[in-house]
Amino acid sequence: MTPEVTAFFDQATNTVSYVVREPQGSACAIIDSVLDFDQASGRTDTGSADAIVDHVGQQGLRVEWILETHVHADHLSAAPYLQDRLGGQIGIGDRITVVQDTFGKVFNEGTEFQRDGSQFDALFKEGDSFHIGQMRGDVLHTPGHTPACLTYVIGDAAFVGDTLFMPDFGTARCDFPGGSSTALFNSIQRILALPDATRVFVGHDYKAPGRDDYAWETTVGEQKALNVHIGKGRSVEDFVRMRDERDATLGMPRLILPSIQVNMRAGQMPPEDEAGNVFLKVPVNKL
Repeated sequence: MTPEVTAFFDQATNTVSYVVREPQGSACAIIDSVLDFDQASGRTDTGSADAIVDHVGQQGLRVEWILETHVHADHLSAAPYLQDRLGGQIGIGDRITVVQDTFGKVFNEGTEFQRDGSQFDALFKEGDSFHIGQMRGDVLHTPGHTPACLTYVIGDAAFVGDTLFMPDFGTARCDFPGGSSTALFNSIQRILALPDATRVFVGHDYKAPGRDDYAWETTVGEQKALNVHIGKGRSVEDFVRMRDERDATLGMPRLILPSIQVNMRAGQMPPEDEAGNVFLKVPVNKL
C-alpha cells in the first residue's frame, strides 16, 4: 500500500511530525509529535500539536497509533496531549528500558520511576508488525543514535527518525549515552536494503548549505547514491571514523535536559509535588 503522508514542520526544533493515513479509509497514525517548550520561562504550549489535532478533525480521521521513533533529545513529545484529544495507543521500541535505566541514573530519579517501559501502551521489538486500519506497518530495530531507535516501514514508506537525514545533510550523531557509530552504520544498511523506490521520511531537517528550502522526503535509492555520510558504498571503517570525529565537535542539543526527562515518561511531565508544582532537573557535569 501507499499511505498518505502529511508532514508538520516545527521550525523551532527542526522536527518533522507525520500523520500517516491508510489510502482507502480513515485510520491514521501520528509519528514523532512536538510539544512546544520555552526553555527560558519553562512554559509549554500546544500550538504544534493543535495543528495535528485540527488536521485530524478536518479530514475525519481516526487515530489508532501515536508512535515515537525513539526518545528524542531535541524536543518534547506531545503524545499524552494528542492521546487525550484523539485517542490511539502510544508506542515505542522495547529498548526504551535501556534508555530509562541510563537516564534514570543521570537524573537521579529514584525507585519511584519505573524503568520497564510501562508508561507506554505498546513496546515494539524487531520484527513486530501493527496495523493502521487495513494497512500494515513493520518494525525495524535501528539503533546507533540511541539504543531504542526504530524505523517504521508502513507500505512503501519508511519513517527513520533521526537515523538518516536528507542525503545532503547525512546521518545522525551517535555520542549520546548508549549510542554507537558502528551500530548506526549497520542499522542504515538495513534501511538501504529496502527497495530503492521506498519513500524515506526523516525526523529533522536543518537545510544543508546551498539548499534554500526545508525538505523531509527522499528515497532509499537517493540515500544510497547521494548521502554525504553513507552513500556510494562507504565502508564501515570510514563511516565510523568520520562520525566519531564529527560528533566530538558537537554541543548538546538545546532542549536535551527537559526532552529526555519528559520523553522517557512517554511525554508525561515528572510527578507533581505536594503543592501541585512540576519541576525538571538540571544534572551538573553529567552530559
